[in-house]
Amino acid sequence: MNNTFNILLLVLVMASCSGEERNTSEEPINVDNMVEPISMKRQEAIRLMQLPMECINLEYPNKLNQVIGGPNDLQEPQTLHPAFYGCFDWHSAVHGHWSLVRIINLYPDLDDDHEIMNKLLNHISEENIEQEIKYFENELSQGFERMYGWAWLLKLAQEIHLSDHPKASEIESNLQPLTDLIVDRVMEFLPKLKYPIRVGTHTNTAFAMSLIHDYASTMNNAKLLNTLDVRVREYYLSDVDCPLGWEPSGDDFLSPCLEEAYLMSKVMEKEEYKRWLSEFLPDLINKDFTIAPGEVTDRTDGHLVHLDGLNFSRAWCFYGIARALPEYRHLNKVANEHIEHSLPNITDGNYEGGHWLASFALLSMPYE
Repeated sequence: MNNTFNILLLVLVMASCSGEERNTSEEPINVDNMVEPISMKRQEAIRLMQLPMECINLEYPNKLNQVIGGPNDLQEPQTLHPAFYGCFDWHSAVHGHWSLVRIINLYPDLDDDHEIMNKLLNHISEENIEQEIKYFENELSQGFERMYGWAWLLKLAQEIHLSDHPKASEIESNLQPLTDLIVDRVMEFLPKLKYPIRVGTHTNTAFAMSLIHDYASTMNNAKLLNTLDVRVREYYLSDVDCPLGWEPSGDDFLSPCLEEAYLMSKVMEKEEYKRWLSEFLPDLINKDFTIAPGEVTDRTDGHLVHLDGLNFSRAWCFYGIARALPEYRHLNKVANEHIEHSLPNITDGNYEGGHWLASFALLSMPYE
């Protein structure tokens, strides 16, 4: 009996020691994992708001990006695009409008909210949207703003839909015919796009699909969501070892690797996404992972200043990955470094970046 008792006691002691060893061998919590994203401060948002407020009515300089079929196509920007003629080009005008709606949604007690909404309603009127649709329906305009501008238009529609402002429903109703046209264009085009476009500028497929996915989720558009999810998996599911070290190219404002990684977090369940990401960007799990922000050498150059946009877009991707997988929270620190690098430069008076970078900053940061 004593021998049995002694054996049992020895087993218990060994188990206890083993448990202590397991506890002491666990990694200590890395304080970098607890770094929180930079939040958009109210005064910062108001400062950024001035950029789209000034440019959505600024017709020139302007890059029309149109295919001309005859002399009658040579019209003033406001004639061709009465809703979205400012901010240098069509897509920048669209996400300039998004910025204003976004700020009003975040801070509904702003003193300028009625002035802003009146300006939005003046642009997004029933008549102006009818003219925008006529342009899109032109035989030579079938690929106009595909898919970058399409994605921003749906992002604008999503933000208006989420607004509680009394004038938002009228604006949404006015915009709806163009919203529907863009949804139809996406549904028609994606099945024909056999290969994704992997660049760091406007035609990047992953970025466009990410914004469109946001819209489809908000609107509970099951048909659009299904089309997106099918195409995302066909495009990206087998991808491995994305060469993040090759980025950026000289005028990138998007990261091909990170935009893809962020998009996949929206269509995959957590465990599947964790496995996929570990093979696609294996270095990201390293708690000491870092990547230098893009350096702009001349902010008066409209292409070189793209790299400020890259810093904001990298940040929203890092934040998105960290939200999906808490073990990647150390990426918040990397994202913060990118924002801190470029945020002070947005309102430097150079229109080359001022007409669009506020939107990227607003999209990159969570809010108080």
